[in-house]
Amino acid sequence: MEQQNTSPSPATIMQIGSGFWASKVLLAAINFELFTKLAFRQTMTAIEIKNELNLNCSDRNVFDFLDTLTGFGFVNREGVLETAKYSNGIDTDVFLDKNKPTYVGGILEMMNERLYDFWGNLEEGLLTGKPQNETKVGGNLFEKIYDDADRLKMFVHAMSSAQMGGFVAFAEKFDFSEYKTLTDAGGSAAMLSLMVAKHQPQITCVSFDLSAIAPIANETIQQFALSNSVKSVSGDFFSDPIPHADVVTMGNILHDWDEETKLILIQKAYNALPTGGAFVAIENIIDDERKENVFGMMMSLNMLIETGNGFNFTFSDFNKWAEKIGFKSTELLHLSGPTSAAIAYK
Repeated sequence: MEQQNTSPSPATIMQIGSGFWASKVLLAAINFELFTKLAFRQTMTAIEIKNELNLNCSDRNVFDFLDTLTGFGFVNREGVLETAKYSNGIDTDVFLDKNKPTYVGGILEMMNERLYDFWGNLEEGLLTGKPQNETKVGGNLFEKIYDDADRLKMFVHAMSSAQMGGFVAFAEKFDFSEYKTLTDAGGSAAMLSLMVAKHQPQITCVSFDLSAIAPIANETIQQFALSNSVKSVSGDFFSDPIPHADVVTMGNILHDWDEETKLILIQKAYNALPTGGAFVAIENIIDDERKENVFGMMMSLNMLIETGNGFNFTFSDFNKWAEKIGFKSTELLHLSGPTSAAIAYK
């Protein structure tokens, strides 16, 4: 039997330690809209890309940038250096071309625009327990985002793109056979409601969020031509009741808040449901052993950066809260990647 090599290696240490290099290469390409331009042109040489992106660095720098993206598998390449022609990889062509409805780059744009610098202060966040974003000088995160129309639109589309895979999977996997109506509390651009309406045409959906979000949600609803099935309703889920429905969903909402506030929101969802109704929290649910869903734990750290007291949670945490509120039973439905639906039945 071959003996397993147990010799120490710094490979993983160096890979993770230099991970911000890889991250910034991809984020820069998205910021330049490189993959969108490649999708339109099909293939481009390095010099064509350099001119198209108005890069003033040396040709060698451009080769290094593009060949790093090639090494990661984001672009394909035929030839080398001056003779090379670049084109999109399969995943980038589907998910990082802004002209396709499958574009998920919104969350990555926000990571580049906001979170990249904020995460540089993770140590300060851990030392102080305080947010490390725009609110370091005071104020509320959501107030600051909602006060800036451009920042709000970026934030809304970022949240929508981050959960698109999970929303589609939920629309396809959840058993809607006993239900007719759905309210998505904190519905943002109405993407969860739209995915449900698209895959489950018998369900009537309400996307419930603050009035500042309504124009964005209505624009998205019109784009999908589903205004007969999805309505945008304005309100504040802290001060207003959540509109009654057979199913109440919250996508990436609970993780923003501390435990006390989570319980308030779960109670409000409970109040909006009939007996037999379902409350669904779509999140990067951390596995109970806290070993596997590393993305979920990093998202929880992101809540430290963003809110100071928000955090991601395990299914065991969810069960405890659901039982405290009075739900009869719970289940966990894996959706896509690190995303799952924690479901509580009234």
